[in-house]
Amino acid sequence: MAGGRRSSGVQSAALILLCAVAGSAVAKAEEPSDRKPDRIVSLNLCSDQILLDLVPKERIAALSELVVDPALSGRVASARGVKLVRGHAEEVLVLAPDLVLAGEYSTPATVSLLRRLGINVVTVPLATDFAGIRAAIGAIAKAVGEERAGRAIVDDFDRRIEAAARLSPSGAAKKSPTAIVYHVNSLASGAGSLLDEIVRAAGYHNAARDMRLGPGDRLPLETLALQAPDTVVMATAPEAFRTTAADNLRHPAFRAILAQRQSVHLPMPLWMCGTADVAGAVEQLAAARLGIERREAAR
Repeated sequence: MAGGRRSSGVQSAALILLCAVAGSAVAKAEEPSDRKPDRIVSLNLCSDQILLDLVPKERIAALSELVVDPALSGRVASARGVKLVRGHAEEVLVLAPDLVLAGEYSTPATVSLLRRLGINVVTVPLATDFAGIRAAIGAIAKAVGEERAGRAIVDDFDRRIEAAARLSPSGAAKKSPTAIVYHVNSLASGAGSLLDEIVRAAGYHNAARDMRLGPGDRLPLETLALQAPDTVVMATAPEAFRTTAADNLRHPAFRAILAQRQSVHLPMPLWMCGTADVAGAVEQLAAARLGIERREAAR
């Protein structure tokens, strides 16, 4: 009984604390909205990185814990010193944010509760193409009151994409070289993916578009070996995965393909999220395409 009363007391105290914090957060959210938010919380890796590009850290109350993972994030150094959260409503409420940024599919329970409590939550759609990247940057820039900075980032992104497309010894190749983006678990990036647009923007034809991919866009290693493209783009490094998920990237047959074809490794931070960093992925692939075209021209 005593243990039950203590447990009930702890739960009651936690509930009182949560209500008090929620009341503070709601009051904060109801302040005049003519000023820029200065206690911003981001719950999504992609919005984390765009936010860091737009505002100084002094205006950021917290970011998601994934932003400091160098395997996924391109803003590890920029995020240093900012509080990190896992996305639970309690840890967000205690920060009394005046703006919360969330991904389209991330932390739905937290987002729902925060909205019921009157917190200003902006959901940023997942970018699966360049138009989506521009939209995501624009949406966050508007929410934080930095639309001019957002337009500058988008303009620079477009300039880099256009410059990469022109990176060819003769101005344009007679025929686009082929490429396939290959992942762990024998997955390939087909039509409708962000990596598909990256590959095509760099001047390649995505050979996965011509293949019948299995569930989840799976491409058996045997098929890849029989229809090997001019360039194999490794979207994940085999050494980054110690499980059997990356066995396809360590297989002797895959190594034989790499010995016969050009290969490029695109680090995950360049394409994992729809940020301006995607331009770096296009530039890297365009430079590799330039090598193919130069070799063709020398024949």
